[in-house]
Amino acid sequence: MYFDAHSDIWTDVTVKREHGEKNVLKNHHLDRLRAGQVEGSIFVIWVERPDIQDYAIRTAQIKQAILDETAECDEVQIVHTVAEMKQARDAGKFYIWIGIEGMAAIGDDVSKVDEYYNFGCRHGMLTWNEKNLLGAGAATGLTDGLTEAGKNVVKRMQQLGMLVDTSHLNEDGFWDIVDVATAPIIASHSNCRALCDVPRNLTDEQLRAIRDLDGVVGLNSFTPFVHATKAKQTVEQLAKHADHMINIMGIEHVGCGFDFFEFCTPDVVGTMTDDPELSVAGMKDCSEIYKLFQCFDKLGLTKREKELIARENFTRVLEKTVG
Repeated sequence: MYFDAHSDIWTDVTVKREHGEKNVLKNHHLDRLRAGQVEGSIFVIWVERPDIQDYAIRTAQIKQAILDETAECDEVQIVHTVAEMKQARDAGKFYIWIGIEGMAAIGDDVSKVDEYYNFGCRHGMLTWNEKNLLGAGAATGLTDGLTEAGKNVVKRMQQLGMLVDTSHLNEDGFWDIVDVATAPIIASHSNCRALCDVPRNLTDEQLRAIRDLDGVVGLNSFTPFVHATKAKQTVEQLAKHADHMINIMGIEHVGCGFDFFEFCTPDVVGTMTDDPELSVAGMKDCSEIYKLFQCFDKLGLTKREKELIARENFTRVLEKTVG
């Protein structure tokens, strides 16, 4: 069984509900997730078209869609603690941690972090690809670190018991988080810059910093972060990212954060679907996660080591940070 630390499914739920659909999780997602042996995930609140949408308004719309959707679907359970997660799993429910992918909606009002927490969020990223009043995303190309508000958001998140996620943040902001963190941090869906030199991936120094805070990095199947050459955007190459992480950080700090896009359509993500092959060849969606773990067999990983990557490393970090 697998735990996926990053999915944008809430956005798909919101868009489909706006088109009049109900029970989106049951009708479009749960069968596929279960077939792929995904037992639970972090589903993030992600403002999918910031070029045409107001962050605060869209965030509120997605939150309402979450409430409406989960009220209809008794096959899923929103969880807030690891104990709740285990209870949901034992009950045969698909468990969901609510996360935030970018906090532009709060401006620089640190107190609004509590509103996320009270809604049920136990995970968060300060930015998506944009610059906001907390920091700058990796895609901006900026060297701005976190603002004072951004640093205080990190502190408040860890005080409350929210998992701080550095994926999408630029490198200067990353190091600011490392400086203020008092609990493990993660990069939920990032790969290794040594194997694919893009800003969204992590340097070996960053990987070691996450290790030193007892955090985890989730392997990302999104093709531009796997290899610059199309022919090498494969599940085998993704396994090489895992191997590199293991060599740099140790097996206890590698997990899954696949960022699958198989459900996305142009009305969800605009031009991001121009390339139909957004997930690595050989692992097109969650139904083929097992193929990555077959690659791990070829790397010589033991059953126990594969279990750590599949779910237990992230479970450890959630237990330490969220409870």
